[in-house]
Amino acid sequence: MTEFLSNDAARMALLFLLFVAVVGVTFGLTISVEERRAVRQRLSGATGHSTEQDGVAPGAGLRVHDARGAWIALVTAIEKAGVPLVDTKDATLRSRLVAAGYTKGHAPRTYSLIRLLMVIGLPLATIAFLWASGSSPSAMKLYIVGMIAAVAGLYLPSLWIRAKADRRQREIINGFPDALDLMLVCVEAGLGLEAAFSRVGMEMTRSHPLLAEQLGAVVLELRAGRSQEDALRRMADRSGADDIRAFATLLIQSHKLGSSVAQTLRVYASEMRERRRMRAEEKAHRLPVLLSIPLVCCMLPVMIGVLMLPAVIRTIRAVMPALGN
Repeated sequence: MTEFLSNDAARMALLFLLFVAVVGVTFGLTISVEERRAVRQRLSGATGHSTEQDGVAPGAGLRVHDARGAWIALVTAIEKAGVPLVDTKDATLRSRLVAAGYTKGHAPRTYSLIRLLMVIGLPLATIAFLWASGSSPSAMKLYIVGMIAAVAGLYLPSLWIRAKADRRQREIINGFPDALDLMLVCVEAGLGLEAAFSRVGMEMTRSHPLLAEQLGAVVLELRAGRSQEDALRRMADRSGADDIRAFATLLIQSHKLGSSVAQTLRVYASEMRERRRMRAEEKAHRLPVLLSIPLVCCMLPVMIGVLMLPAVIRTIRAVMPALGN
């Protein structure tokens, strides 16, 4: 380790990697804060209230504007150069990206570009790091390390998308029972389904912004002339959650059969609250099993050592003199 730190090239490479990591984390946090702020502003502009009451500039709405950044320009330049970045399974890839929150049209191409860069860049960065550290690995070692880095670069973006989609689904499902209760109150007060979605989306902007964004998208599609069935099914596809899909199916069936929407919402809201309680109880029941692993691996050997050490010392003190004689 001392030889590694004394190498100037290795230290420069390590500092550069730390700088890139800090810049990446800062950029990601900034983008996340800006996206949440934009969602709140668009939801506030779609409530139908006056701009003086909501504090939103005239013309604000729930539209999603295409922000052409550096990534989009790079993707466009690469495709113009003759390198296609569209995956052969574009529909499946697009559904996965939408479930993870990447709804822009250029998301599949950007994902393919990032995957390509990681497949090429990670092996090169690993080999450069080995070279900068002063070691002289063999050709077989370089091949194995490069292959492992390339496989990691190929699968890490997919794992990231899957983890983010699962996290979004959990956040949406956790806030869904509260949204159903608010929607039930709005419907029983005489509001239509579109007005109820808009009002609930406004109320849940701070507590559950992801769910508010889904409701706001439904409001926009309904105002644009899309049918209620199509808008609800698209919301279920965007969220990727089974609870949202079942909710959309219930509303569609209730609308077709002419049954009471309020009664449907009341029954389903009670069921969602029960499911959330059961999920909490399941996590609570799993906690002792999860705690047993660190207890057995960490605390049990220490306790055995503390209990057995005095007996071992006494045994040694009693046996050693006898062996000496």
